[in-house]
Amino acid sequence: MFDALVNALRTPDIRRRIIFVGIILIVYRALGHVPIPGVDKAALGTFLDSQPFLQIINLFSGGGLSSLSIVALAMTPYINASIIMQLMTGVVPRLQQLSREGEYGRNKINQYTRYLTVPLAFLQSYGTLALLANASTPVISNFDLANGETLIQMFTLAAGAVLVMWLGELITERGIGNGISFIIFAGIVAKLPEGLGQFLAAPDLAQGILFGLFAIIGVTVIVYIQEGQRRIPIQYASRVRGRRMYTGGATFLPLRVNQAGVIPIIFAISILTFPAQIASYFSNSGGLVGNVANGIVGLLDRGGGVYIAGYFLLTVAFTYFYTAFTFKPDETADQLRKNGGFIPGIRPGSPTREYLQHVVTRISLAGAFFLGVVAVSPVIIQAFFQGGVAANFSLGGTAILIVVSVVVETMKQIEAQLMMRNYEGFIR
Repeated sequence: MFDALVNALRTPDIRRRIIFVGIILIVYRALGHVPIPGVDKAALGTFLDSQPFLQIINLFSGGGLSSLSIVALAMTPYINASIIMQLMTGVVPRLQQLSREGEYGRNKINQYTRYLTVPLAFLQSYGTLALLANASTPVISNFDLANGETLIQMFTLAAGAVLVMWLGELITERGIGNGISFIIFAGIVAKLPEGLGQFLAAPDLAQGILFGLFAIIGVTVIVYIQEGQRRIPIQYASRVRGRRMYTGGATFLPLRVNQAGVIPIIFAISILTFPAQIASYFSNSGGLVGNVANGIVGLLDRGGGVYIAGYFLLTVAFTYFYTAFTFKPDETADQLRKNGGFIPGIRPGSPTREYLQHVVTRISLAGAFFLGVVAVSPVIIQAFFQGGVAANFSLGGTAILIVVSVVVETMKQIEAQLMMRNYEGFIR
């Protein structure tokens, strides 16, 4: 592994890509220490402990929300915009047509997603500031849209979210790996020293050892499932082009057990905590509105049965949804037919499409169940142990899955670059 990393750093273009990613992540982490004006940091720390949704944003921003930095919203507006665009792609004919137009269509949909991120960033900045201003101990003073300081705070948070989106896209275009995943990865890794310190300071040694074993087993299972795939044999017939005959060959089509990656967990936790966040804005209201708001907040309390069941079911549902969005059996079958490929025992065309759809549906069940267990297991463990070192692991499964997925995918991309230059890769 270290020899391959040395070889990667010796290759000029790969070295430039790795250094570029490092510089962007350093810039992102530096921005996380630039606070917006007019914040009571002591009150903010106390308030965050009671807000699950804000804890998620704080995790993904690497603690940016705990200091209410200019990148406190992190990637959440862009993620929400992506969710909305993917849902609209299934119902809006124009977007459906764009999704079938290859690279041009994907670029257009990405452009619309960026446009949608801007108003969502303003909306989320307003909601976050309103929530902080209405806390029992106000974190933001003089919250009013007519107040110049409030407008500056809103514009700063929204501009920070757009800036983070731009940094992520720079990593995707000029670096190695997926920029959005890297930004989230950087936020999670930045919190590791603090989490490790809390882990080592745990008074219950036996519980700490038990959690260490859970972490090792969890990483092992995640890597095993993430690398699991069903290989569909593909046979290519001999064909003649001009005066040359091309001999057919045999290969395989790899279908991953978890094709959706970590996206379903992010989608599920964003949607599940959104009603609680909206309800918390009205929790201090009197009468029926306040009672309904407090009821919603209590119903979706982290560790409760409704939260755990909803988290699991939403993760499973989004796994199927995202897999259906990313893998198109009809397009794959059509490409195989055009290139003279076929699955042994399956006729080209519609039978191939139906066969691929059947296989993907079956293996996605294992991937969806795996993601659901990863999502809810830390919450169940936290509720079971009731405190101790478990109090710091409410988002542990999601964080571990993101970190492991990003590391594995980045290693595979570096390996692919090295193999093009006849270097020995990471994965043997």
